[in-house]
Amino acid sequence: MSKLMVNYAKSILERVSFDPILFCKELEKAVKTLLPFELEELTVWFFNFTKEKPELRQCAIYLNV
Repeated sequence: MSKLMVNYAKSILERVSFDPILFCKELEKAVKTLLPFELEELTVWFFNFTKEKPELRQCAIYLNV
């Protein structure tokens, strides 16, 4: 079940990645709802996903890294 929540969060973030502000809001929501081990997976995904999208990197503050 938990894998579904992480995948759901990733799919939402991919869909809103055209807008950095909306992306940050959705990332903040995901961080609040996911469990710690799910958050680790999302963090790895985030840095891989934003490698080519520097405008989204500012949202890393919500990951507490």
